[in-house]
Amino acid sequence: MNLIRCNQVCFSYDGALAVQDVDLDVAQEDYLCIVGENGTGKTTLMKGMLGLIKPVSGSVEYAAGIDRGSFGYIPQHTAVARDFPATVREIVRSGTLHDCGFRPFYPSSLKQRAQETMELLGIAPLADQSYTALSGGQQQRVLLARALCASKKLLLLDEPANGLDPVALYEFYELLGRLHREQGIGIVMISHDEVCVNTYATKILHLDGTALFCGDAEEYRKTALCKQLLGGKR
Repeated sequence: MNLIRCNQVCFSYDGALAVQDVDLDVAQEDYLCIVGENGTGKTTLMKGMLGLIKPVSGSVEYAAGIDRGSFGYIPQHTAVARDFPATVREIVRSGTLHDCGFRPFYPSSLKQRAQETMELLGIAPLADQSYTALSGGQQQRVLLARALCASKKLLLLDEPANGLDPVALYEFYELLGRLHREQGIGIVMISHDEVCVNTYATKILHLDGTALFCGDAEEYRKTALCKQLLGGKR
């Protein structure tokens, strides 16, 4: 089932057209990797898919019963995010806010959801620790847990591997792969990493303002575009 459909969608950034005439379907079974050089509209498109910015033309449609609050989202990992002053438990629970409605507290069902998500991602022992005291890999697991609390259908991640050392990077990709395979969670990731493109992705969107390629990852790996992106590493 398609969760998001982009129909000839165009988005602007700083008053200039950044994304033009993109057609894209995202299903729950997809592991979609969005690739391209810096400044080619990848983050703008993802924000548009989330409904954070409005299209100049075209449309973004969601499946019945789905709205933009139904997806988990990890934005680019900035210094501000790394210095967020809260405990692991507080951050993970904040992912359930969409379901809190107007209640000024977390009901027991949402607290339980956060606890189960921390256990799933192996960070339950860190629940009372300060987020700022964690390693980069641990921080990304916390942000992933928060995103999972927001959605068990689709996660959208904007270059989540930035700043991770090779071991943490491998563990993070393995965790995402397990969530995709075992939990049936769709993944949409902006990434330049060859491991994501070559190993995990089932679908590729290569963006350069408009879509240069959109389709099956195996087919993409045979293209000159892929070779150019990865610098011959295939």
